Amino acid sequence: MNEFSDRRLESVKFIMLFGLGFPLQVMWTSDMRIPPRNLAGPWRLRHSLASVAALAALAGSSFAGLAAEPELFRFQYEQVHMGQVVKLLLYAADEPSANLAADGAYARIAQIDGIMSDYKPESELSLLSQSAGIGRALPLSDELWFVLDRAQRLAADSGGAFDVTVGPYVRLWRRARRTREFPTADRLAEARAAVGYKHLRLDAEKKTAELLAAGMRLDLGGIAAGYAADEALTVLTAQGITRAMIDASGDIVVGDPPPGAEGWRIGIAPLTDPKGPPSRFLLLKSASVTTSGDAFQHVEIGGKRYSHIVDPHTGLGLTDQSSVTVVARDGTTADSLATAVSVLGPMRGLELIERTAGAAALIVRNVDGELETRESRRLNEFEAKP
Repeated sequence: MNEFSDRRLESVKFIMLFGLGFPLQVMWTSDMRIPPRNLAGPWRLRHSLASVAALAALAGSSFAGLAAEPELFRFQYEQVHMGQVVKLLLYAADEPSANLAADGAYARIAQIDGIMSDYKPESELSLLSQSAGIGRALPLSDELWFVLDRAQRLAADSGGAFDVTVGPYVRLWRRARRTREFPTADRLAEARAAVGYKHLRLDAEKKTAELLAAGMRLDLGGIAAGYAADEALTVLTAQGITRAMIDASGDIVVGDPPPGAEGWRIGIAPLTDPKGPPSRFLLLKSASVTTSGDAFQHVEIGGKRYSHIVDPHTGLGLTDQSSVTVVARDGTTADSLATAVSVLGPMRGLELIERTAGAAALIVRNVDGELETRESRRLNEFEAKP
């Protein structure tokens, strides 16, 4: 999709939007057309199940003090980037200003996709993967350096639970989901030799990266979409648009609240019925939220359920049916933490959340048919009041 769809100012109603993962409940225009879910998106194969249902609703009824602010109108847009529908909802003084800002935000997302896609052979990430094992470091763009540096810091902090070198395993499980056949022991062993965050060497002074093991393949599926949403909000803010929400198929980043509201009201979809109405809500401003889960992307082989989220230590898809919702200060952090906590499990995962500034998490697991809920201490700071 190269053109924006339906830039209109009309009355709104609640409709169900289906992205790459859990349904997204957003206030859009009454006649907005939503394309089918694209489950082959390159960014979400490891981490596509954002079980957050985003409800862009006005969370307050008091309009005191608005006289000092120009009248703002609501605009919404959608385009396909990174193999998925990316939606923008923003408030602006007029349509030309809104359109210019949205154009800039989408252009930035497209630029990041061109750098970090592991599907495009000419992307900077793909070229870096092709250099694996040659014994030479490559210079990185500012964008790729930032994301890889953040990824490696989290890899070390999580004991390797988050690992962007997991690409060889991801390739095996993409095939397993298509064929419903378990990866062979030989292929898993071959992939294992090329996986491990310590095989990725970064030089902070020179801003270079070297892939030390032959056959390595980087996969930024658990971090790049959140980063792209962050960058889109930065572009909007630079254009004077601060009241905005970016929904990169479930990686949700919000700026200032809608006019007259305390925040953006975000509904968390139930684990056992992801299309059902949320029972818990968040109230966010200048923050991000992402959910990892396997409700829509898993495979059953030999009577056992395997998630699309791969444990870097074993090379196997997770077998624990769960959803992990993470709130953080930015999309890069929320996106990557959600994957790390999914791999770590509730106890170690919440320890990671507690030592991450500004982060909170909700973990829901299906244990022998019973739902088990665990949450971080800071979660109540972000929950919407009834």
